Amino acid sequence: MKYAIFHFLLRLKQPFSQAARKRRMQVFLDRMEIRGGERVIDLGGAPGFWDDCPLPLDVTIVNLPGFNPEEAPPSRHELHLRIGDACNVDFAEDGSYDIAFSNSVIEHVGDKDKQREMAEEARRLAPAYWVQTPSIWFPIETHNHMPFWWFYPQSLKRYFIRRWKAKLPDWTEMIETTTVLRIGHLRDLFPDAEVWTERKFGFPKSYVLYRKPVQAKGRDT
Repeated sequence: MKYAIFHFLLRLKQPFSQAARKRRMQVFLDRMEIRGGERVIDLGGAPGFWDDCPLPLDVTIVNLPGFNPEEAPPSRHELHLRIGDACNVDFAEDGSYDIAFSNSVIEHVGDKDKQREMAEEARRLAPAYWVQTPSIWFPIETHNHMPFWWFYPQSLKRYFIRRWKAKLPDWTEMIETTTVLRIGHLRDLFPDAEVWTERKFGFPKSYVLYRKPVQAKGRDT
């Protein structure tokens, strides 16, 4: 029963998370002027994420080992699943795609050097990009649901980590290796980006750094 509340909160937030993803997808479609057929590389994503996109796209999804390229589900999109590192997509040449896309991944790749590597890959792979990451200023931390988690003293964080690790080791490892990015650092990583701030209850919930395609490249062009 120790973690019953935690699992209950996870189930409780699912419909709200799904609604938020759909809203965010619509903003992506509108701001990037998506027409259908664009070649997208999704850094660190999953096939199910694209179920909320009504326009068919050509999507290459790159993720770490453990991600099975043979398990691409039926989809309205043309899906290509590849094992790889979002910080070093060695199978793709410069400008191979129309849009580089990433949803809540850059905060998981490591320290500032790794974050810069990922940002450089996103900008190398496509002339346009869309990179989303949670905001440090939202009152409830999006991964562990703790209020104002990022402002706890290190000793208090270590206390919680030790308790969580006994029951939820994989999840706790994800928490330990998450490094949220402040908006100033994001602007430094993506100097040519526009910024969209997703807000909830007046608080910044996430940031999206994006660069629009100069011209849409759908299949009807």
